[in-house]
Amino acid sequence: MNTKKWDRVLENMKAHNVEEMIIASSSYIFYLTGISIEPGERLLAIQLNENGVKKLFINELSKSSCIGLDMDIQFYNDNENPISILGKSIESNKVVGIDKNWPSHFLIELINEKPNMKFVNSSLIIDEVRMIKDEDELNLLTEASLIVDKVVTELIEIIPEKLSEKEMENKVKELFKKHGTDKMSFDPIVAYGANAADPHHIGNKDHAKNGDCILMDIGGITNSYCSDTSRTVFFGEPSEEAKKVYRIVLEANKAAMAIIKPGVKFSDIDKIAREIIKKAGYGDFFTHRTGHNIGIEDHEYPSVSSINDMEVQKGMVFSIEPGIYLEGKFGVRIEDLVIVTEDGCDILNHTSKDYKVINFQ
Repeated sequence: MNTKKWDRVLENMKAHNVEEMIIASSSYIFYLTGISIEPGERLLAIQLNENGVKKLFINELSKSSCIGLDMDIQFYNDNENPISILGKSIESNKVVGIDKNWPSHFLIELINEKPNMKFVNSSLIIDEVRMIKDEDELNLLTEASLIVDKVVTELIEIIPEKLSEKEMENKVKELFKKHGTDKMSFDPIVAYGANAADPHHIGNKDHAKNGDCILMDIGGITNSYCSDTSRTVFFGEPSEEAKKVYRIVLEANKAAMAIIKPGVKFSDIDKIAREIIKKAGYGDFFTHRTGHNIGIEDHEYPSVSSINDMEVQKGMVFSIEPGIYLEGKFGVRIEDLVIVTEDGCDILNHTSKDYKVINFQ
């Protein structure tokens, strides 16, 4: 386990006046222990108090997952009530932080066990620690981005094969596997023409037609860390409006990244991308935030949005992905990940963002 991460969490518990925490998300537990456990419907939780005492509650069916783990372990079986066991371990006069992703039925049972106890949402305590990546994490995110760049490059090369959206999405998975990545950060998106006007389009049997845009949003999980990038190209010469929109989105992408450095507000990063698109007359068609942090999950805290006035800090890693989506016509999104440095940012994705037309045959 990484003791520095635990120490940072304990410091943040004090800052948030939380005396005890129930850590239950598999992603949080992996982040702090380096062990991946998927408990299904069964209870999995780490009890952490302000003195650094840690205790894992886990079903005995998962016993092999926690061999060598440096903390107290309380096993239970399917004939026992794990909430009763957990409840007996919690002091009644504590303020207890609860994981935002803990199933509500566990919390309701615990409230019934401890009716006089104060419970608060404590996920922000770990999220604020996770948002600053250490050197090992930055290296893993860089490695993951190198692989997604290879996949994007090879995906663009097979566009002339005229595969359907769904076939292209399957190709994404094949290409990631070829480069040693078996898991996706999210379901890959490949959208042609008017389908790309839906930012989260689900691929179907449609094939690209002459003049269509091809929007690709893909990412894989390599050594437990995510990649995420978007590129838009065109299958045959597109309309003049599509060319114009592409230039606008690219300008917004580059302008947002140009102002990134410690002390800049996330809302200001969002603002500069949004103002470029708005000034060009397409403000109503940029329908999502400008970006999101990333790490062991594709979407992590915090977001690059107009309502987030948090200042950027060195070691953060997040996406910049402006887009314009015109219903019935096309959509354009261009996305890169960046690492915040002492005086700016390093861009993790290096595939070309030049306007590109794939010849229609």
